[in-house]
Amino acid sequence: MAFKILIVDDSKLARMAVAKVLNTLRPEWARVEATDAAEAMALIRQNDIDITLLDFNMPGRDGLELAADLKMIRPEMPVAVISANVQREVVTRAGEAGAAFLPKPLTESALAAFLDEAEQRVGKA
Repeated sequence: MAFKILIVDDSKLARMAVAKVLNTLRPEWARVEATDAAEAMALIRQNDIDITLLDFNMPGRDGLELAADLKMIRPEMPVAVISANVQREVVTRAGEAGAAFLPKPLTESALAAFLDEAEQRVGKA
């Protein structure tokens, strides 16, 4: 069964890069995109989203704050924070928010590992 994945990043280029890797790995999956935390929250409430990929640096609320909010309303949903900021504090905070951390530039192998684990957790595979 196909999953629905939400990609949240204020950069259209970054969303396109994530979508390209995702398309290679899981072409049958539906994608929904948001440019910020507010739009992402609205989409989560309106759609049956299975998995979420979040940028760390966004205007307004950052990806870590959004991850924590998402985990409060959908604790079972796999969430990953994607960032070039690989400082220990950011990685630790992602884990504390219940999210995986994926470094930018996003590699096919890193995303594949996260998606494999997410599929097992969601159980639609």
